[in-house]
Amino acid sequence: MSNLSIFKIGIGPSSSHTVGPFSAGGAFIQNLDIDNVNKIKVTLFGSLSLTGKGHLSDIAVLLGLSGLCVKTISKEEKNEVLNKMNNKKLLLAGKKEIDFVYEEDIIFSKEFKKLHENALSIVAYDKNNKVLKEQTYYSVGGGFIKEEEQMLNENTNSSADNESKAYEFSSATELLWLCNKYNQNIAQIALNYELNFHTEEYVNNYCKEIYLAMKDSYLSGRDSNELILPGPIKLKRRAPALAKKLQALHEKGMNRKDDLDFIDYFSLYAMSVAEENAAGNRVVTAPTNGACAVVPAVLFYIKNHVKDLKDKEIRDFLLVAMAIGSLFKKNASISGAEAGCQAEIGSASSMAAAAFAFSMGAVPIDCCSAAEIAMEHHLGLTCDPVAGLVQIPCIERNVFGAIKAVSAAKMAMDRDSAPSVGLDEVIKTMYETGKDMDTRYKETSLAGLATNYKSLC
Repeated sequence: MSNLSIFKIGIGPSSSHTVGPFSAGGAFIQNLDIDNVNKIKVTLFGSLSLTGKGHLSDIAVLLGLSGLCVKTISKEEKNEVLNKMNNKKLLLAGKKEIDFVYEEDIIFSKEFKKLHENALSIVAYDKNNKVLKEQTYYSVGGGFIKEEEQMLNENTNSSADNESKAYEFSSATELLWLCNKYNQNIAQIALNYELNFHTEEYVNNYCKEIYLAMKDSYLSGRDSNELILPGPIKLKRRAPALAKKLQALHEKGMNRKDDLDFIDYFSLYAMSVAEENAAGNRVVTAPTNGACAVVPAVLFYIKNHVKDLKDKEIRDFLLVAMAIGSLFKKNASISGAEAGCQAEIGSASSMAAAAFAFSMGAVPIDCCSAAEIAMEHHLGLTCDPVAGLVQIPCIERNVFGAIKAVSAAKMAMDRDSAPSVGLDEVIKTMYETGKDMDTRYKETSLAGLATNYKSLC
């Protein structure tokens, strides 16, 4: 399987709770006898139910069932679906209008499915109330979904799945072995692996599209005129004001070289993107929406303050980040509902640390060491979003994830001794920690900051 989809374009505020359910709705209408459908019922389970409204999971399913594309959806298309919903209608697959009563046809269940914390089921009925199609989907993080049959049979690989691919790696140990065997860096190994599935031109274009989408999210967040984020806590955007502050300093000709300036810029880049996600706008999962600002913040910092990156260097930065992200996806989790925020911000920081080190000329072992250090110091991080929104503490966590990534890379590159802990070990530890974590601290808003938060007077 290609690793390119570690980065995918979608809408906020959550990859697992918004992009995943959106994709599930789209998958359900495939091979569905649209003409005979009279009614649709959706049931959200577990974390999707508990924080579903704050993450727009309920709306996302309807967008998918309406036949819209998560990558290209416009505000106008979204509003049209909402208007129909308010009028108790759903334009199924964009073809047939059916009755849809939100209060009756979307069910928020307290049940947790055994196979994964994020589950939803969709059922289609004909006019005689006969089931035409029924499917349960699991949103496993990063916008990826699996049907129940896939979850049950995922340990039974087909012969095609077992067929080895050139430059394939499933662990950091294997990745480093390939780098040593072929005398290539991580970006070259990652690119050669992708050539099993795509042409180099496709990979180049994909990475360029991802970079431009990240840049668009940053600029939209930086220049936004919508200063209050949606949701009950009425959180104010901070990136636009910070951008104006930094711009004013430059216009005065101060040309500051304050030792702490880098914090302002990491805050600007990360908050701009994270606030766009919180507003439900277009971002790139990296590897999730909740952690969407970490990798771009580090990338923009290098490009704007360290050295000008050419297209190939940006592509290689993203390929290294994808390679590291794939290890978390294959061997652990990138889902906050499954393993806490360590699986989201921690994984993103790890990806960014390796990519930063690579861009600074680090050898493969130091890139993996940077990734290990970044994750090691996110271990145990809970996911306790206030009001089920991807705002507090999520936006600021993206800033810290980016700063930790650069700190980890510097530590890895400056050391003259061999690392004591390997990346594979810390990935395994993260997953075990996540499984041991109390369910209340895994994207349920049932404990932690989510319950102790009190609005300021």
